[in-house]
Amino acid sequence: MIEGKARCGLRYAVKRSGSAVGYCSLSIRCGTRDEGGFPEGIAHFTEHTIFKGTSRRSASTINSYLDKLGGELNAYTTKEEIVIHSTVLKEDIGKALGLLMDLATAPTFPDNEIETEKGVVTDEINSYKDSPADEIYDRFEEMLFGSHPLGRRILGKCSTVKKITGDDLRRFTSERFLPSRMAVAVVADIDEKRMEGLLVKLISLYFGEEPREPDSPVSASPSPIPTLFDRTLEKRNHEANAVIGGTAPSLYDGAARYSASLLANILGGPASNSLLNAELREKHGWVYNVETSYTPFSDTGVFAINLGCDRANLDKCFKTISKVVTRLQDSPMSEQKVKAARKQFLGQLAISSDNGETQCLSMGKSLLAYGHISSDEEIRERIASISPSDIMASAADILAPGRVSRLIFL
Repeated sequence: MIEGKARCGLRYAVKRSGSAVGYCSLSIRCGTRDEGGFPEGIAHFTEHTIFKGTSRRSASTINSYLDKLGGELNAYTTKEEIVIHSTVLKEDIGKALGLLMDLATAPTFPDNEIETEKGVVTDEINSYKDSPADEIYDRFEEMLFGSHPLGRRILGKCSTVKKITGDDLRRFTSERFLPSRMAVAVVADIDEKRMEGLLVKLISLYFGEEPREPDSPVSASPSPIPTLFDRTLEKRNHEANAVIGGTAPSLYDGAARYSASLLANILGGPASNSLLNAELREKHGWVYNVETSYTPFSDTGVFAINLGCDRANLDKCFKTISKVVTRLQDSPMSEQKVKAARKQFLGQLAISSDNGETQCLSMGKSLLAYGHISSDEEIRERIASISPSDIMASAADILAPGRVSRLIFL
């Protein structure tokens, strides 16, 4: 793998694969928490509307450019980043990279396209009302972080999206879409030095050689102060949904972050042998699905247990979750069980990272967060070093009664 930093400040990484398919991504450190001074949801709306035309390409050209090559173009927004990414045949990777950079440097935001896309995004927002499992998690984070920018919904609200103008979008991208806040990652079966040379030329062409300062200072949002709550909202759904959790280690909390990741996998990971799946679904049949998620941000994180069940089973689920969590907090797991959990987690990571697109997106995220990409060996060593006492300490800290909030949809 080759990593580097262009003169303009943009970081990049190139990794050779053995596939005929190539992957590339452009990640921008500019998510929902960076919307200060703009309508809520503008980061996500920007992600939608950068495809509606640039100074070099029309919307129809953008939509068909990679389709004609059998490729794909996509994007997503999180609380801390916007990511544009593409999948193409390896010989077309240069074309895909040029398109990503064009979208990031020269969007025009035509007024007619903006109005059309407002209808698309408001429909997307309203569709969440038909998906309580998704809506409850958004509402949980909104209540947990309150007025802090991390409390903003990624999609925004219908009322705020309707307020977004072309001038807002142009100012938002002018101030936030800076090379120093970007990272490009490529995974393709092309000689790494040759790919780096092509990449550096494209970066120079689209971004220039000199770092560009924002037109007005982009102030970083302060660290959030979480709110503790226990609320039940009547939604009149057939199924009861609940989220239990709170804040957790950040991206920069090192060992604590790895312990939190393994704890989440032990407690409610995707495998049927995770503690909560084994108890609530496999043993008792009280739930169709229960999962534990851990999402680290730059200055905090969210650790959450999410479940849906019949109303009659909700209290039984809560009591069982409490027993499982208390057991983890009060006594260390055996070394044998933690060893098995580590191996399972490493296996899941290895299988996931075998996908070129997953590798590419992960590389971009690492470049933005840390300025470099940890090797597979480094990651394995960090996970292998997690002890039973680390898991117990992580459970005691993250799921301490004074830190855990609960939201229920009935």
